[in-house]
Amino acid sequence: MISVSDLTLERYFEPVFRPVSFTLEARDLMLITGDNGCGKTTLIRILAGVLAPSQGKIEWADGGRAYVGHMLAVKDDLTVTENINFMRQFVGKGIHSTAEIVERVGLRRVAEQPARTLSAGQRKRCALARLLLTDAPLWLLDEPYSNLDKQGMIMLDGILHRHLESGGACALATHGSLRPDGFEVRECELVSGASRR
Repeated sequence: MISVSDLTLERYFEPVFRPVSFTLEARDLMLITGDNGCGKTTLIRILAGVLAPSQGKIEWADGGRAYVGHMLAVKDDLTVTENINFMRQFVGKGIHSTAEIVERVGLRRVAEQPARTLSAGQRKRCALARLLLTDAPLWLLDEPYSNLDKQGMIMLDGILHRHLESGGACALATHGSLRPDGFEVRECELVSGASRR
């Protein structure tokens, strides 16, 4: 899915984290962990192609990648249903109808509300809905469990489990106890200026 060799990014002539190397294959789940400010979001954004590394190499397999970051890309003036339909135009058609996706992410009750009226957790669910629209084999998720309640975490675990079972892979930045439940994982723990796997 993805191969990373000696990857890092410098800010103000200092590395955000020590160079990291790893490979993700089908059905792999890697947690990128570490303290606040150690570079988790930076690494995910590099893997997604949003940032260019200062050094190192990334090789992506064919098939594309799906990225959900801190900036949720949810349009405030559109309803949940309209947001999902809008995402569909850019991400792909998917195999699920919009109504099915709304149900699966637990937003049926607020499906016709403008996104600006949603709670932080509901907005996160709306952003995660795009994962059900794409057939990209590699998912890159930046703290996807933040702002989700217990049922939201169970919902995300289910979506992630089905993705891995179908041969997908995922790199997921997280911290503390906000992590997938019941998965076999690899871990890349970042420390500012250093990394250990």
